Amino acid sequence: MSAETPYRQQLSKLLDWEEAHVGLDKAVADLPPDLRGTQPPGLPYSIWQLVEHIRIAQHDILDFSVNANYKEMKWPDDYWPKSPAPPSADAWDASLAQIRKDVKALQKLAADGDVDPTAKIPHGSGQTIMREVALVADHNAYHIGQIVLVRRLLGAWKP
Repeated sequence: MSAETPYRQQLSKLLDWEEAHVGLDKAVADLPPDLRGTQPPGLPYSIWQLVEHIRIAQHDILDFSVNANYKEMKWPDDYWPKSPAPPSADAWDASLAQIRKDVKALQKLAADGDVDPTAKIPHGSGQTIMREVALVADHNAYHIGQIVLVRRLLGAWKP
């Protein structure tokens, strides 16, 4: 085991760490389907919009991290779904599955001994893999907290 292995393990773990807050799976567990697209009064988003935003943003960051031909998306239009409700139960399931898949890909990237997590991404403007992994972890934790808040406002949170 190299000296950097614990560092890489911690960086990888950061993406699904639940020591300070709930993770995505717990945040959406047993959510009644009819509440997925409900926007509580005074809030501009539903749980579906938050889940889909997590998926889109996380996938975009992963794509940027590994794709030399990355094409920048338009903010905020390309990052938020227009409809508060998922188009189907399959779309809901697919969005969650893609989030999990992309987390695994980012974890693999963080753990890859052939990738220097502190090296600048060649097609970026100073970003590093370490920064992108931390960005995803921070972004996801923020919006997962919002999902819990929306569930509480909808009376659908069971800790």
